[in-house]
Amino acid sequence: MPVCPAVAACACARPGCGRPRRYPSDTSDDEWALLAPLLPVPACRAAAGGRPEAHCRRTVMDALRYVIHNGCVWRALPVDFPPWRTVYGYYRRWNASGVTIAVHDALRGQARQAAGREAEPTAAVIDSQSVRAAATAPKASRGWDNAKKVNGRKRHIAVDTTGLLLEVLITPASVQDRDGARPLLFNLKRARGRVRHAWADAGYTGKLLPWAKKWLKLDVEVVNRPQGSHTFEVLPRRWVVERTLAWVTSYRRCARDYERLPAHHEANIYWAMTILMTRRLTRPS
Repeated sequence: MPVCPAVAACACARPGCGRPRRYPSDTSDDEWALLAPLLPVPACRAAAGGRPEAHCRRTVMDALRYVIHNGCVWRALPVDFPPWRTVYGYYRRWNASGVTIAVHDALRGQARQAAGREAEPTAAVIDSQSVRAAATAPKASRGWDNAKKVNGRKRHIAVDTTGLLLEVLITPASVQDRDGARPLLFNLKRARGRVRHAWADAGYTGKLLPWAKKWLKLDVEVVNRPQGSHTFEVLPRRWVVERTLAWVTSYRRCARDYERLPAHHEANIYWAMTILMTRRLTRPS
């Protein structure tokens, strides 16, 4: 049986994985070499000890990426992947323990350095997007966005000046942009202390700007449309975050909100951006 690539780096509990790579969402050898060292060490190889894992980590990662990329339900995983309960168990544990965000942030730092920038950003761009919620999303966690005529949830995101994700927050779609921006900026400032400036659209005009300046020491600049403009126009800075929202929506699991828990929709966005960054880091220059 062929040995799983990067087996030493990931400390995979399985001796190898003979599953061929057949889906577009599967990890390439170069992608797995990036991801493997970022995953936690299996319990059987930790000091406390534990039972050996029954499935290769790379196969589990391929199954998780398949769900995010293709948007199928967990129970519809193809038979060449581990059982769906096993994959979903990894998904939940990694989300709850912070592994999902840690893997994403580590890859973002590598992607920024590969682009000739510092690992940690000093500026951000914020925006929001309302997405329709499926019947599986509880009524208590969704709302009606009257402007977009959407019954669902709203994702508030902050990205750096290259469009890479910094922070995401999920609220009912009825929450106004300025109200959702407060916890978003607070979380951003707490996690990314170097950020000093942020750009936003006209929907954030109001009390948010002096609040961010006073309590977060963060300058929020509103980018307005030119007066008298009635046609489509690419606006400075704002197009960056709108492009990121388009990237996220291209992954079918993120095109609608199927999750019972808002935290799982946040995790899906992080995994979608993780896939994007691994492909960007491993593509030929």
